[in-house]
Amino acid sequence: MASSKKFSRRRFLQESAVLASAGAAAPYIIPRNVLAASGKPGANDRIGIGFIGVGNRGKQLIDHVPKGGRIVAISDCYLPRCAETVKQKEKAGSANWKIYHDYRKMLEAQDIDAVIVATKGWQRVLPCIHACQAGKDIYAEKPLTLTIREGRVLVEAVRKYKRVFQTGSQQRSMEMNRFACELVRTGGIGKLHTIIAMNYHGFGRTDLPHWPEEPVPEWLDWDMWLGQVEFRPFTRKLWPGGLHSPHFGSSSVTNWGPHGLDQVQWALGMDESGPVEVWPVTEGLSGKVSYRYASGVVLRMELEKKGPWGGAIFVGDKAKIEINRNKFTTNPPDLVKDPPKPAVAKIWEGPGWITTPHMQNWLDCIKTRERPNADVEIGHRSTTVCHLANIVRQLGRKLRWDPEKETFIGDDEANTYLDRPKRKGYELPDPV
Repeated sequence: MASSKKFSRRRFLQESAVLASAGAAAPYIIPRNVLAASGKPGANDRIGIGFIGVGNRGKQLIDHVPKGGRIVAISDCYLPRCAETVKQKEKAGSANWKIYHDYRKMLEAQDIDAVIVATKGWQRVLPCIHACQAGKDIYAEKPLTLTIREGRVLVEAVRKYKRVFQTGSQQRSMEMNRFACELVRTGGIGKLHTIIAMNYHGFGRTDLPHWPEEPVPEWLDWDMWLGQVEFRPFTRKLWPGGLHSPHFGSSSVTNWGPHGLDQVQWALGMDESGPVEVWPVTEGLSGKVSYRYASGVVLRMELEKKGPWGGAIFVGDKAKIEINRNKFTTNPPDLVKDPPKPAVAKIWEGPGWITTPHMQNWLDCIKTRERPNADVEIGHRSTTVCHLANIVRQLGRKLRWDPEKETFIGDDEANTYLDRPKRKGYELPDPV
């Protein structure tokens, strides 16, 4: 990243083709009457897309936008990153995009039909809700939320404003994964009784030291970068990645978990539900965790280092299957007589965790108004399984979970972990 010395205000203004409202103030809750609701694009129209967040993952997603999508604008709370992105992408082709420091101003643009939200996890839910209010369809990276309660509010917003919302769980669009999960769900390995998954690690620490304050880099909106979390003076100990702590919610279980544990949810047919019990098997913030579903199936999150990071091992009374990203293996090996052809896996090969077919599904659904492969409810439920692991590790005891009411049964202390105070100006809209 460019430093403030190398990336001066003058240079930025010279190099940016269009600089829209850099640092301009806007209400955090966007008045609905000042935002244009997008109409349904025609069958032959290219869908205008705005990006919220153009860090490493955002840049990858830019490269994977299908031809049916047309990037119109990009935004980032660290404004130089936008200009750097434009310059980088210009080398490969046209990148004549509008640039915004504040995504809320970008949402007012009439030529934007949809947004791709690739911010940090704790920053994600409010831009998604604002996009719903602005009449934009949404593709959002995972994890969707910092807390379980946020996920339910996000689902409510998507449904209220009738938006097409795709979670960035691209394995939901992979034929190998669809086939394998359906095989489990329809009894292809007999009666399923155990699932063995990676022990996705949790928080590295629960405390967050108060490091000495440092000068905020030029054109970084530090307040917006912090978003809902408690204010902290700027320090490069925190920026740009945050820390694996409850403060930012960052951990392996909320990074890879929404992929691997989503396959568990899919194979179990739990797209609108979840486990009913969760308990720590070993101590610590990264200790092994087990879950029980109402069917009696036990999920053991216990594998270390080697294993299916993008899936799990499913054990039935007749066979077992290991599902991973874009592939699966069975025991016995000849269990499947008519597997998908290898060619269906090749479209997912390439650099940067290919997502083009998953985005294509989203764009298709924007035109048909159908729910996409990884609808917001699916993303919320799989993220919830990840949050449950972090909560039970912190409390260190078995918890009973009601997946319908989304509360812990008979445990007031555990229920305090369902949400958390949000900094003034970054509260969720009430009502959405």
